[in-house]
Amino acid sequence: MSRLPFYFIVGLLLAAGIAMSVHRHLQFEIPWVPGEQRQVWEIEAVITFDAQGGPVEVDLALPTQQAGYRILTENTASSGYGLAYQADEAGRRAEWTIREADGEQQLYYSVQMLVSPEAQAPVQAAPELPPAVEWESPYDSAAEQLIEEAWERSANNATFARELIRDTNGERQDENARLLLGEMDPAPLVVRLLNQAGVKARGVSGLLLDDGRRRQTLSTWIQVFDENDETWSLFHPITGVQGKPDNLLLWETTGDAVLEVQGGTNSRVSFSMMTHYQPASAAVRNHNSNDTLLNFSIHSLPLEEQALFQTILLIPIGALVVVFLRVLVGIKTSGTFMPVLIALAFIQTSLATGLIGFLLVVSVGLIIRNYLSYLNLLLVARVSAVIITVIAIISVFSVLAYRMGLNAGLTITFFPMIILAWTIERMSILWEEEGPKQVLIQGGGSLLTAVIAFLAMNNPWVRHITFNFLGVQFILMALILLLGNYTGYRLLELRRFKPITEEDKPS
Repeated sequence: MSRLPFYFIVGLLLAAGIAMSVHRHLQFEIPWVPGEQRQVWEIEAVITFDAQGGPVEVDLALPTQQAGYRILTENTASSGYGLAYQADEAGRRAEWTIREADGEQQLYYSVQMLVSPEAQAPVQAAPELPPAVEWESPYDSAAEQLIEEAWERSANNATFARELIRDTNGERQDENARLLLGEMDPAPLVVRLLNQAGVKARGVSGLLLDDGRRRQTLSTWIQVFDENDETWSLFHPITGVQGKPDNLLLWETTGDAVLEVQGGTNSRVSFSMMTHYQPASAAVRNHNSNDTLLNFSIHSLPLEEQALFQTILLIPIGALVVVFLRVLVGIKTSGTFMPVLIALAFIQTSLATGLIGFLLVVSVGLIIRNYLSYLNLLLVARVSAVIITVIAIISVFSVLAYRMGLNAGLTITFFPMIILAWTIERMSILWEEEGPKQVLIQGGGSLLTAVIAFLAMNNPWVRHITFNFLGVQFILMALILLLGNYTGYRLLELRRFKPITEEDKPS
């Protein structure tokens, strides 16, 4: 049978993949190497609420230019709603309005933030102290004692705020702090105590940026005004650490509510975020338009789906590694593509934690599965019992890791439980039929393949290429087809010919 159609398909896939990738690089200035020029964060805020059948007004605080970040573009998606932007010295807000709405509603706001070390926040005047709010007894005396103790150990407004935070939430927490914390959350309590002491302070809302995260919420931080140099200092409300983390984007800086909804109930706002790198010129011009067919890109999807696809698009890389190791090298694995799923779990857990967790779960699972073999259960019931056993093992290990203070152990829940159950079942049957040697060969081969796949999939260059150039998927398909056409000897099989080479050597 002619192989011409096969090679034609392979060549077509290679040409299409290379053409699409080169087009995106030249036409839309997407770099081949990650981090060449500028980093851009794409952040999407999703507002959900239940409308009550009448007029609705939704008011959302918006981020502004600040130290380290500059706004590139912003847009909204709100079918049927009117939209207006408001900006003043205090900040920026978006207001959606509609005459009548009923049922669950969703509004979208997305913004591109350019990471720019040169960007600086606009000068903000110090606000006036809010009107004093009298404490009821015995809270008044507790507040005064906290303020006096922190004041004595401080030298200026910044050190006073740091000491007050540590007295309220740190190791020096006493009965006065615990009494007041029963009435207020830590951040609002510290702000109120600072204002009571005559220090201008406010609570601000910030978003911790982490690539690929979804359904995130804002966290509260404390800003304190220094009268001497007329600047704002940022403090963590629990630890008292001063300074703004590099990955913190201040979303609302006036102390007002982030989201206000009139005419609706159960309102909330959640955030999804994604980062990508592009040349500075492309970042400034925001040249990632998606109005043409040739610019077919994952970037046209909502950010939550983009974060999901960033991981999914790595699977073909793992599949290529598995095909190469099995077809050319001859490594035996337990299951065909089980190592790819284990490699995906390693990406979530880190390699060391993932290896330890995998070995623990499989080892304990094999012991329990050995006992189940004496019950003579049917296959479906036996595998179901193994699945429940795996879930129980992972739950126990997670609780033990948390109790021992090993937070990394909690990530063991990312392992694919069904695949682990089938792996344990296959290894147990293999043990019974061919002995422990084959279990070690296939189990070790699976683990080695998973580690190599993890190293390939977790490479920053690979992650960048697979996510930004969909044409690479055609190239990977062509390479896998070529490997699938190989019918020669595997590398590990060549050792069978070693005695022949030794016989040919002159004595």
